[in-house]
Amino acid sequence: MAADLEPALVPELLVSDLTRSLSFWVDLCGFSVRYSRREERFAYLTLGTAHVMLEQTGLGRNWITGPLEPPLGRGVNFQVSVPACTPITDALRAAGVDLFMEPETKWYRIDDHEAGVEQFLVTDPDGYLIRFQSSTGRRDIAR
Repeated sequence: MAADLEPALVPELLVSDLTRSLSFWVDLCGFSVRYSRREERFAYLTLGTAHVMLEQTGLGRNWITGPLEPPLGRGVNFQVSVPACTPITDALRAAGVDLFMEPETKWYRIDDHEAGVEQFLVTDPDGYLIRFQSSTGRRDIAR
């Protein structure tokens, strides 16, 4: 993505406690606050080309289509590409955060080749499932 282009899709996650969520997303997972609106308990976060918005429920304009029951975000995981997974897993473990899925190396078929990733899954404080992954390369599919 070119530096002057904004992403076409940026999820906005409703959270129960923005301070707690920022501790997770920023302090442990390496995101940065691009900007925030403290009066609305809102923050726009980035990590490389990954963008996500966090907004605390009960303030600002919350667009809620149904009951918010934990864990939030059921049925979706957010893939975040990072240069390396180990620094994030180390920070999470040091903070006592349990991983949803331990790190693994996985190869995914893409047409006539495979893309390898190191990946792990973790839930944020509200239950959103995040899949961090780093590339391990590509290979041709043996025929």
